[in-house]
Amino acid sequence: MSSPSATEAESLAAQIKSAAQELGFELVGISPVKLPPHGESFARWLRDGFAGELGYMSRTEALRRDPHELVPWAKSIISVGMNYFTPHGRPENSNNAEGWISRYAWGDDYHDLMKGRLDKLLETVRALCGEAIEGRAFVDSGPVLERDFAGVAGLGWVGKNTQLISPKRGSWFFLGELFVDLALAYDRPIRDRCGQCDLCLKACPTQAFVGPYVLDARRCISYLTIELKGAMPRHLRPLVGNHIFGCDICQEVCPYNVKAEATAEAAFGPRAGLHAPQLIPLLSMTETEFRQRFRGSPILRAKRKGFLRNVAVALGNLKSLEAVPALIAALDDAEPLVRGHAAWALGEIACLSAGDAFRRRLEIEEDDAVRVEIEAAIIRLSEPLDFTD
Repeated sequence: MSSPSATEAESLAAQIKSAAQELGFELVGISPVKLPPHGESFARWLRDGFAGELGYMSRTEALRRDPHELVPWAKSIISVGMNYFTPHGRPENSNNAEGWISRYAWGDDYHDLMKGRLDKLLETVRALCGEAIEGRAFVDSGPVLERDFAGVAGLGWVGKNTQLISPKRGSWFFLGELFVDLALAYDRPIRDRCGQCDLCLKACPTQAFVGPYVLDARRCISYLTIELKGAMPRHLRPLVGNHIFGCDICQEVCPYNVKAEATAEAAFGPRAGLHAPQLIPLLSMTETEFRQRFRGSPILRAKRKGFLRNVAVALGNLKSLEAVPALIAALDDAEPLVRGHAAWALGEIACLSAGDAFRRRLEIEEDDAVRVEIEAAIIRLSEPLDFTD
């Protein structure tokens, strides 16, 4: 389409922002399509191996570093943020076998919800222009460096914990982008306001931050409980605590989140049983039950075997004697990943009654990795009890 005048571009940008806010996007900003400011840092992050098994990051590196390769027709990026914060705290009673799921996964999957609203925003843009504007929406699923573009559009800055932080609204936001072939008035970036604060870096249980602004995903609890598909590294399991899907700690300690407001989006409210869930019942879920319980939830991403792996690790860290029968039953799970981590958990709980179950399972176990876990757990049972745990 023909380029609007400066006055028209400003008026159109203001109308687009108003429409975005009416659709539930609390944060909205507009930037030109250009190379992301941290493209080189992203490339170095990949070269250093900090992406772990996130192979899709490397496969789409070129697209992420240059949006012109992804959407060559686009002129502007409308970046949006939708608040998902719900003010439910962590359980205070550590004696209960309760787990922790990241707040973003308590409600419905945000991908479809936000994508649908960005598509509606595109319809509004077309109506405002009266022309067939080309556009494409992305919500955390395309090869886009979202935080970079959101920062350029003035939604916030990328903090030391690698989260996008809004100075007034904090970091509990889902991000999305709408690329359009339309020149608009653009917003200004916000300067970094982390200052000397390093609370997030110190609070990370697994010391996943190599330094300010640099996260080693291989040590991040969110990566370990969501993205990692195989066995969780043994030396990191005790540090994961009771987290079974995601973490939140580096956001919880951020001063900019102290006055975070609750989301107005009902779909992001916690589903029954997802805030501090009871862990023991989760361990016996069948594939069908898992899919039914988490239909339309981000938790499906971990798949049953990954999720139950996490549950077993959490129970081992909580040293819950009540969980022993369920963990012994999990030694016969169809998934080797679940059997192996159940064995590890029983070893951590150090319940001598698990010995017979281990020996029985060893007689029929065909998976080498599971056998190693069982044998290590048997050794753990023979060690003196450590009452400092």
